[in-house]
This record gives sequence, structure tokens and C-alpha cells, in this order.
Amino acid sequence: MNRNLSILALTGTLALGGLLGYQAKERGALDSQPTATVQQTTSQNAAQQGTLVQTRAGTPATTYDAGRARTESEANTVQVVKERQDGLVYISVTEADTGSAEAQMRQKLQDQFGFALPEDQGGGAPATGTGSGFFVNAQGDIVTNNHVVDGASDITIRLHGGKQTYKAKVIARAPDYDLALIRAEGVPRASIKPLPLGDSDKLDVGLKAIAMGAPFNLDFSVSEGIISSLERQVPVGSREVSQPVIQTDAAINPGNSGGPLLSSAGEVIGVNTQILTGGAGQSAGVGFAIPINTVKRLLPQLQAGKGGVVSPPSLGVVFSDLSSLPPQQLKAAGLPSSGALLQKVYPGSPAAAAGLRGGSNGKLSLPSAQGTSSISTDGDLITAVNGQPLEDAGSLQEAVLATGEGQPLRLTVRRGGTTREVEVTLQAFRFPQNQQ
Repeated sequence: MNRNLSILALTGTLALGGLLGYQAKERGALDSQPTATVQQTTSQNAAQQGTLVQTRAGTPATTYDAGRARTESEANTVQVVKERQDGLVYISVTEADTGSAEAQMRQKLQDQFGFALPEDQGGGAPATGTGSGFFVNAQGDIVTNNHVVDGASDITIRLHGGKQTYKAKVIARAPDYDLALIRAEGVPRASIKPLPLGDSDKLDVGLKAIAMGAPFNLDFSVSEGIISSLERQVPVGSREVSQPVIQTDAAINPGNSGGPLLSSAGEVIGVNTQILTGGAGQSAGVGFAIPINTVKRLLPQLQAGKGGVVSPPSLGVVFSDLSSLPPQQLKAAGLPSSGALLQKVYPGSPAAAAGLRGGSNGKLSLPSAQGTSSISTDGDLITAVNGQPLEDAGSLQEAVLATGEGQPLRLTVRRGGTTREVEVTLQAFRFPQNQQ
């Protein structure tokens, strides 16, 4: 949506980069006669064309050619943009019922982000907004952010270079990953230009990042930067569970949401989702993208979603985060300073199928908003996931979200005085009503 997308409760959005995939030749020539000094030479032909050729001993010459691409990197960027621009989609949404549950959730997100919809005229008029997206297959499926289309009563798209609008509908949403799949009606097959999807697991910090989208309603805007970090974990999605993202310094602003982040190989490596703005409501050089491998993992479920919501897999448990409890009480109860202490394991859940157990002794009493709450200390204690120690309960949630449905999660579990390894096959699990 055309707004500040800082799910971090800070303020911010994103970008990312990849490997050189296009062969772009430098305009220049090698100095055939090595010299010890830098020379400027102007050949008769170069002089006629107004081209200055600068040569350095033993290195390729650089040619300045009347505003055209001057370096290999520039030529690469130009070619990536030309090759991929027609895969970009501009998305406009209208929210007619501002009193609906979806509208209230959208307002909550806007309040959190500190950035209202610019097109909202007030006085009960429909709220509108814009975002970006891109084609992912020849059938015309379009990937964007969930927050761009969630709750929208009307969705239209436009293609790059065109003025015609097409009605679109949501195929499925994945709110916990801030992803959605939409499809437009009546788009000519020849106009559908799917973008190739890269491999976000093979990126390196410092690689080029090219972002395309429509920031501030400016159709087709391109920015370039680098991958600034691959180690960021930030809150993503409707429940704001920390997940791995790509950090970039490519300029991203409200309206870029859902747009593609491209590598120098012309492959999509991320989906624009958030920015840090420093309170100014616009790019401050710190943005985040959802890794494209997350999209590829969820895409089959989204395509089969039939307008529904793709829920992440779940263990089906209620647990207490030991890192958040008073150290004195943990010590008295013989508990470590970190780990996920199971309070309840729901019947029929993946955790129950793996034989995990919740607690029942209610041994610890802690102050709460309702007065006091009790915590059982005799349930299974998860101390590590896939061999990595749990520093806090958030690490367990992150590991579950990062594991696909039907995939195994290896837990290190302590029960009594015995520690063992337990493999849980994750599945989508519907909690009993009002039991999350």
C-alpha cells in the first residue's frame, strides 16, 4: 500500500542484489603500448564523434559516449531494466466499507506505520491506495504484499507502459509472510511477462540490488544499491513474527510495496515489504525484502488457495518463554534461563503426534494483568531447534515459520532429567476457537 510500511514499530522498506548475468562490453580499447604514466588520447575518429578516450597503462580504456552507458555496471543495469520492465505491475485498491473488520485492521496497521493513505479524502469517502507487483508465470499470477490487497473491495492493475486497467482478484493470501497472489482478468497472454525467480540462498553482501515499482504513485521508478545485510531478522506479517529478510540501501518508498527486487542477473531475489525511514515517512537507505525462496516455497499453496488464507505450519502448543521469567524463580524451580517450556499440547497437533507433553502442576505464580497466573514446570522443555540453542521463544516461532508444511523440525527436548532429540513433522493446525 502507498504508506510507511514499518512493521518494526520503527519506520522503514527494502531492496537486494545478485550475480552478474549479462555480458556488457565496455566501450573502450586496450592501450597497445604500455606506458608508465596516464595519457589522454583523442584519435581522429574519436574526435569526429566527440568521444574522449582515456587510457591507463595495462588497463582497459573507458569511453564516454554522449550519455550512453559508460561502464560495465551501468550497461548491466540498463539491460536488466529493459529486459524485465514489462514484468512489473502497478496495483490500485479501493476500500469501500471503512467499517469492516478488514478496514479496521488496515487502519490499525496505518496507525502503527504512522503513514495514512494519501488518497483518503475523509468524510466517509472510499479509501484508496497503490502498490506494486510482478508476474510469476505465464498464467498471469501476480505476487505482491498482503498488506497491499488485504481488505480491499476493488483491485485493479495496469501494466508497464500501458494505461488500460484490468480488474483483479485475490487467489490467496499468506498474512504471516506478508505475501499475496492475485490474478487479473482479460490481460492479453502476449502482455504477460513473467520474471525469472532467483535463489536468495546464494546471495552475498555487496552484490547489486535493483528495485522497480511505483513509489509515491510515480509509475515505473528504478533505484539501485547493494545488498547491505543478509543477517537481519525483523517482524513480518500480520502477527509480526521475526523472519529473515534482505536488507538493501536501494531507495524504496511507499508504493514500492510488493515490487520486485532484482539481481544483476535479472532475477527476482526479493519482494519489497518494509522501510526504515527515521520518522520521515520515506527511504533512509535501510529497506527490507522478503527473500524470493520464501515466495517459491509458498507459491504452490498460494496458487491452490482459491481465495483463502495460507496458514503457516504449527506445532500446536502453548509454551512459556523462560528468558522472560524472573531469574530467581527459575533457579528455585531448577529451570534454565532460556527455552520454551510447554504448558499445553493440543490433541491432534504435530507436537502431540511426536509425543510431546504439556505441564499440569501450576507450580509458579506470576503477576499478570488479571492478578496472577500460574506456570507449570513439569512440561517438556525445548532447549534447541535443529541443533541451535533457543535464546528466546521467538527463535522457536521463527524456525517453525521457516520450515515448510510436511517438513521435519528437530527439537532438543528435556523431560525430567533426560534430554532427547524429537523430530516433529510440521502441518497446518487449527487451534480451538479463542485458543491461540
